[in-house]
Amino acid sequence: MSEGRKGVRAGVEESKGDPRLVLLLNAVLSTWFAWTVVWGADLLGLLEYTLTNVATLALLVFALTYVVVLR
Repeated sequence: MSEGRKGVRAGVEESKGDPRLVLLLNAVLSTWFAWTVVWGADLLGLLEYTLTNVATLALLVFALTYVVVLR
């Protein structure tokens, strides 16, 4: 019974997934998060809602998650 059931860790370690998909998901989710944060900050009057602010925060979040995942 234990041979047939593997844990999540074993499944992740055996995965041969495409790293481009992980990068794409990171980019999409970072952009979505940045848009939400900048929108909320604009609502509170803390930050102006501009494409530059969203892109800057998205790049920062993308880079941070990339570094954390590679560590």
